[in-house]
Order: sequence, then structure tokens, then C-alpha cells
Amino acid sequence: MSYYRHHVFFCTNLREDGRPCCQRFGAQAMRDHAKRRCKELGISGAGKVRINSAGCLDRCAEGPVIVVYPDDVWYSYVDREDVDEIIDRHLLKGEVVERLKI
Repeated sequence: MSYYRHHVFFCTNLREDGRPCCQRFGAQAMRDHAKRRCKELGISGAGKVRINSAGCLDRCAEGPVIVVYPDDVWYSYVDREDVDEIIDRHLLKGEVVERLKI
């Protein structure tokens, strides 16, 4: 059994050379929002959900991206509403959000 029910990694990589990267889409702010929202919902911590930053996940052209483990589900998102939908449906209810899946 995993230490966390869901471990969510937000790519927050910034490529200095101008190539596409998640940080150019506000990835750090979205990670901060998800972390704060999970705490507010009482679903963060051991046995629950952990939100983390990650270096390059090498899918920046599809980004911004997050991956949810142990489910191995990759998502792209546009705004807070998308991140909230991932939290509400996937992290709370166990439903994959097909429209955001990559």
C-alpha cells in the first residue's frame, strides 16, 4: 500500500531557452492553489493526498501537466477550474477526468 492514497506531481519546470514549459503557464501558482485547496478540504497528509512540485516531466509540449500516482493518470489543465475538477472528481471521488487526460 502506498503512503499516500494519491500523490500528485505538478511539473513546475522553467526552461530558460524559451522552449515550451509548464511554468510559462503558471504551474507554480496552480500547484499552490491545489495544495491549499486540499488542505482546506481536509484531504492532505499521510494516507490521503500529497501535492508536490516536480522538475521536468518531459511532456511540456502538452502542458502544463500533472500526474496522479499511484493511478498513473496524466492531465493537462488550463485554469483553476480544471485543477478544481481534478481535485473534486479524481482525488475525492476516484473518477478520472477524461476531458483533461493526456
